[in-house]
Amino acid sequence: MTQPADALPEPTPDQAAMIARVRRMMLIAGLTTALGVGALLVVIGYRLFRSEGSSPAMPATATLPKGAKIVSTGTAGDRIVVTLDIGGTLEIRTFDAKTLKPAGTLTFAGAP
Repeated sequence: MTQPADALPEPTPDQAAMIARVRRMMLIAGLTTALGVGALLVVIGYRLFRSEGSSPAMPATATLPKGAKIVSTGTAGDRIVVTLDIGGTLEIRTFDAKTLKPAGTLTFAGAP
């Protein structure tokens, strides 16, 4: 029986051993690459989630209305809360703790 023209002959035992060795080395190289990429992703993720406190403090000045007095200050989550007494009326102002920009104002007024 004749072999087709595109059929490959059986490898010799030396060739089979060489093919097995190359496959094993390729498997080791693939696993090492996957391990390296995984470690890199872990480091990037760690730095992204741990970089919250690394921003430098920036000076800021909040202007209060004339005659206003600070009654109390506090924090709520990622907000700074300042309670003001403005001429007998209480007002609460909140600021973003990271950017120090105003986040909101709540004014209390008596019912008529």
